[in-house]
Amino acid sequence: MTRAVVIGATGQIGRVAVRALARDGWGVTAVSRGGERDGGWPEDVRVVRADREDDAALSAAVGDGCDVLVDMVAFGEGHARQLVSLAGRVGSAVVISSVSVYEDDEGRGFDTQAEPGGFPEYPVPVTEAQRTVRPGGTSYSTRKAALERELLAAGDRLPVTLLRAGAVHGPYCRTPRELYFVKRNLDGRRRRVLAYGGTSRFHPASVHTVAELIRLAAPRPGTRVLNAVDPEALTVAEMAAAIDAVMGVEAEDVLMDGPPAPDGVGDTPWSVPSPVVCDMTAARRQLGYRPVVRYAETLPETVAWIEERLAGRDWREAYPKMAAAYGDLFDYAAEDTWLAARRA
Repeated sequence: MTRAVVIGATGQIGRVAVRALARDGWGVTAVSRGGERDGGWPEDVRVVRADREDDAALSAAVGDGCDVLVDMVAFGEGHARQLVSLAGRVGSAVVISSVSVYEDDEGRGFDTQAEPGGFPEYPVPVTEAQRTVRPGGTSYSTRKAALERELLAAGDRLPVTLLRAGAVHGPYCRTPRELYFVKRNLDGRRRRVLAYGGTSRFHPASVHTVAELIRLAAPRPGTRVLNAVDPEALTVAEMAAAIDAVMGVEAEDVLMDGPPAPDGVGDTPWSVPSPVVCDMTAARRQLGYRPVVRYAETLPETVAWIEERLAGRDWREAYPKMAAAYGDLFDYAAEDTWLAARRA
């Protein structure tokens, strides 16, 4: 039996990836800080408690060796070197990166988006040949770029597939963008304001899409970089409508022609002034990837998960990382004031 070690196994992607690999016949060791077991895993999945920051603990989890090591939570040069140090015992690696490493031809990327005119204008779609930000240790994007650089440089010792994931969605997400629409529907808000005419496109990536790419890359060692996104990039208005359909709600979109108001009215976690849409041709050619799920098909489990987390709790308590990243997403008073002024 071929052996796979999955680091970050109880995260949103890890849970599904472990299940997919086990279903394919891999002997899977699921590594996480808490050492929990997901109820959907087969009984023969081996569970190990280890902090990936602890080199000795991670080395012990790998043991005598494995055919593939899958890392969901790697960032920066340090983690890359940690993985490369295991090269003699690891056949190949599959490591999650991010589309946030891309920058446009003017040097704008996700780290400049808050600056005036700083949002990147990528080609549509973005291929893996698009330039990337300078590696560093100051941000999520620069750390992922540093991770990629170190691992690609060591590809002769440890073949690695780097998966540049889009906006990951699914159960167990700590920052679910769908929360914006789910909570509004639960709160009885039947009008929502969408900036940029509701046409923003920010390519999502289902946990099932990413897990499928992991499953395909695991038995195909090689050093490569691949986008990891869903087969379609819906507009923010289309996503909202899909969530409405799952929840049995009818809501009206009030469209703003331009950017959100200064107080945030019209802004959503999906709202961007220029499209972020990625190409999946390389994954199809190199791994034989074919779409396994579409965005709307994944929503019932995502919506159910969010509703369960919100039950009887303030949304900030249920999703503290979301509140820290986006601020007050539900300033209904400001929204009502804007709507009243528009009607007047």
